[in-house]
Amino acid sequence: MLKPIISLILASLCCAGTAAQNTPDGGINADMLRQIQASAAATPATRALSNAIAANAIDDLARSRQTAAPVPTQFSVETPAQNITDQKSSGRCWMFSGFNVLRSDFAAHHADSLALDLSQGYLFFWDQLEKANLFLQGVTDCADQPMESERVRFFFRAPINDGGTFCGVADLAAKYGLVPADIAPETYSSDNTSRMSRIVSSKLREFGLELRDMAAGKKKAAEIHKRKTDMLAEIYRMLAMTLGEPVTEFDYAFCGKDGKVKTARKHYTPKTFYDEVVGRDLRGTYVMVMNDPRRPYHKTYEVEWDRHTYDGTNWCYLNLPMEDIEQLAIAQLRAGRKLYSSYDVGKQLDRKRGYCDLRNFDYESLFQTTFAMTKAQRIATFDSGSTHAMTLTAVDIDDDGRPKAWKVENSWGGDWGQKGCLVMTPEWFREYMFRLVVDKEFVPATLQKEAQQKPTLVMPEDPLFQADE
Repeated sequence: MLKPIISLILASLCCAGTAAQNTPDGGINADMLRQIQASAAATPATRALSNAIAANAIDDLARSRQTAAPVPTQFSVETPAQNITDQKSSGRCWMFSGFNVLRSDFAAHHADSLALDLSQGYLFFWDQLEKANLFLQGVTDCADQPMESERVRFFFRAPINDGGTFCGVADLAAKYGLVPADIAPETYSSDNTSRMSRIVSSKLREFGLELRDMAAGKKKAAEIHKRKTDMLAEIYRMLAMTLGEPVTEFDYAFCGKDGKVKTARKHYTPKTFYDEVVGRDLRGTYVMVMNDPRRPYHKTYEVEWDRHTYDGTNWCYLNLPMEDIEQLAIAQLRAGRKLYSSYDVGKQLDRKRGYCDLRNFDYESLFQTTFAMTKAQRIATFDSGSTHAMTLTAVDIDDDGRPKAWKVENSWGGDWGQKGCLVMTPEWFREYMFRLVVDKEFVPATLQKEAQQKPTLVMPEDPLFQADE
């Protein structure tokens, strides 16, 4: 009799557990479903909308005639135009935007020279190798934490990626130099990074587990360092096969605007070329500002583990109201200097016209609802954040000094939008602009002092601190 009784008790417990998991509290029960369906009962108007939405693209139906007027093309403050670049199927917008700023600064100091094109492929190689090292050293440093910890998951979730910020341009260029685009042309994998990134990431995860085991086994630091060096040699080989091995020296002659050689051909290393075309160490010459309405303004923040090189510095920024950020941007644009900036570019973007306006698409009328979250609420809930870097190049200002429209150079090719550029209304700019890199020359002393405050450390998992792509 004992076995049947035990079986009966176990069966009862199992049923009780199942019943507890299927209680109506929190789930959609039959009564709740009837209420939902009654509330959503179709009317002739909603049936017509449903038929239209089922057969058409949502944006085609939501497109508003309020913004059908021509996109603004006249700007009271505009920096000189330069050729539009194309990042293709890669997440390197941060590098393209950063290089656009460097190219513009070079042109300002060499008015008689042909526009300079820099090799993104060259610096991207070093970015990927440095990120591989950052991962391997990071998992070693955190080897005492369990795999389930948020920090360890942060590393293994994305050992390398394409994204970044202007800090990466400054750190990497100072360390490895720059080369002209025709000296180190793009490869298929630099233009189309996803497959290479997945393969290298898989190898890095394997290496990461090995380093954790070595650290757990109390291996000596020198032994771990040697093994990490061997691992990086293998990653270097994989990157060289896909991106091309970085050049170490080359000959180059600058051309004039007529296309003819302007200077005698000279022998360079990437570092000496950087010294000639940039002429300064970018690190420490700029202030990165951010608009994050969730946090106190006029405070400085540092994003932990947000850097491109292990020996570099974490990304630090000064949080400011949009009014202050706008004035910083206008001051630098007035001096003919472009700026690195980043946005949530997918929101209310008319791709064909290259126009960002909060009224481009009337989703509220189409779906008969409202979308009422504030900028702070959108950030906090992962509904919005910085996704794409572009180069701020122009602003139109009214008689009171207020912006009427903004213009950026994009890196999606010259056939896109406004001949490769994008125009934004001031309302859209305030809602979906997040980051701006300003040369210290244009930052008031009071803000420079604020930028030197001891920063508050914030976590890289924060929804706003995803890399620009």
